[in-house]
Amino acid sequence: MGIAMIGTGYVGLVSAACFAEFGIDVVAVDKDQKKIEGLWDGKIPIYEPGLDDLVSRNVASGRLTFTTDLASAVADVDAVFIAVGTPSRRGDGHADLTFLFAAAEEIAKGLKKETVVVTKSTVPVGTGAKLKALFAQARPDLKIHVASNPEFLREGSAIEDFMRPDRVVVGVESEHARQVMEKIYRPLNLLKTPILVTEIETAELIKYATNSFLATKITFINEMADLCEKVGADVQTVARGLGLDGRIGPKFLHPGPGYGGSCFPKDTAALLRIAEEANVSMRIVESVVSVNDGRKRNMVRKITQACGGSVRGQTIGILGVAFKPNTDDVRDSPALVIVPALQAEGATVKIYDPEGMDMAKPDLPGVEWCNDAYEAIDGADAMVVLTEWNVFRGIDMDRAKSLLRRPLVIDLRNVYDTQDMANAGFRYISIGRNEVDGSMSNRDKDQAA
Repeated sequence: MGIAMIGTGYVGLVSAACFAEFGIDVVAVDKDQKKIEGLWDGKIPIYEPGLDDLVSRNVASGRLTFTTDLASAVADVDAVFIAVGTPSRRGDGHADLTFLFAAAEEIAKGLKKETVVVTKSTVPVGTGAKLKALFAQARPDLKIHVASNPEFLREGSAIEDFMRPDRVVVGVESEHARQVMEKIYRPLNLLKTPILVTEIETAELIKYATNSFLATKITFINEMADLCEKVGADVQTVARGLGLDGRIGPKFLHPGPGYGGSCFPKDTAALLRIAEEANVSMRIVESVVSVNDGRKRNMVRKITQACGGSVRGQTIGILGVAFKPNTDDVRDSPALVIVPALQAEGATVKIYDPEGMDMAKPDLPGVEWCNDAYEAIDGADAMVVLTEWNVFRGIDMDRAKSLLRRPLVIDLRNVYDTQDMANAGFRYISIGRNEVDGSMSNRDKDQAA
């Protein structure tokens, strides 16, 4: 069994390495010569825990190889996976399929035998049918089967998600494609992983439906957090009460500054365009997109109000710029909205993130980039937590208080316990929980002494 993986971005590289771990011979293809050379040298272009070891182990075994020559890569394989980017198209929010169809045309030219071509990229409903027509026109002499195999990888835990998934979704249009895909995923089938085989259009839509529903859960708990702040409830306890209901579940009920990343923003936008073309109203998803966009701006107001109504002339120390921990991905990160807005209001911004700073620098000019969390908050008027990296949970709060100009922490990820922060002498503002101010009681103790 041999496969080719077209694209060595996040999805392509993780999938290629994991398929090789299954014992399949995998050749990963990319047009970027420097990236391919780097991969041969063990240089991983993205940050994903465990990926460097997985790649090096399978390269050493000979099961995983890299090339820029697409034609040779696809000539003698059983399946070709397309894992190129499908970003939101400027202007209308549609998924831009330029790279996907360009890859498909090259694949058609390079194929030498009956092959299954699988879309791993997230694509609108109907893309599989268009690929089938493209292949029929380009290679009437060859049997080319089309399949859809959407990915459900969470950045930061992608290898675990691939090796132990909740389910595998496979859309096929022929018995041959079904047999090939079942053979590829045989290791997971042996582990009793549910493998849902359906028609291509359904598989394509499952991906968008999944991400839009998860974005809805996040947006719902964020709005509940706003209500909790007004009525004196604790959103984390509310979320726990919701999550213990088996019909709801606890995942994606963590309030914060809004969702970001490479999937939810573009996939919700693309689903709205798909529905629009089908003349179907999707008011819930429309509201989710609107509320999430507004939430990031609301976080700016929350920070400004905590700083006395204005941040002009103040220094804000920000912890975290990646859209979530355990990744260097900053695409659509809340930080890309919040930081420029604070700068526009006259604040000086200092940032530390364990992995995301290099990716963020082109989008955030004028920021002071720091070597650790303590440097970021040294001399700052407020410490703001934007990403819940574990390293931030272990901050020495006595040291942090000594570095800050005033003991103000604005935690937009609810990393810390409110009572612990009050006891440590901080004015502590979080999401969906009552504000506490331990700085006043500490000041009273100091005066009494």
